[in-house]
Amino acid sequence: MLCRNCAGGVVFLGEKVLILQNDKKEWVLPKGVIRGGHHPNEVAISRVREEAGVEAQIVGPAGETSYEFYSYSRKQPVCNRITWFIMEAADEHHQINRELGFLDGGFYSIEEAIDKISYSQDKSLVRVSYQRMKKLSSLEKLA
Repeated sequence: MLCRNCAGGVVFLGEKVLILQNDKKEWVLPKGVIRGGHHPNEVAISRVREEAGVEAQIVGPAGETSYEFYSYSRKQPVCNRITWFIMEAADEHHQINRELGFLDGGFYSIEEAIDKISYSQDKSLVRVSYQRMKKLSSLEKLA
């Protein structure tokens, strides 16, 4: 089995979260494989920028997920281990990268995003990250 380390971002803009529709028409969060000795946080920031054209900064860790699938092109099972970061977008500007196979995307209300997101693991990640983001925001206001 091929195991790959990946990183991604749960990107918020106020009460909205960034999601993308991939070439399989699945609604997902931006993420990518960690290559060339890059740090997970660098990969998360660059994938958000490359896949969605969004400038965002990391606010904190969101956790880790993993999933397995069979790759027909590689003719073997693949395991992706993803390190996630809670991120905050600078503004609502986004430009979906169709060259990377994305069909649609943007910032959606939390509930609408959770309805659209294809995988339950990603739905849970958005819920938990949103609660953490709200907690971090309220702590900042107290400081």
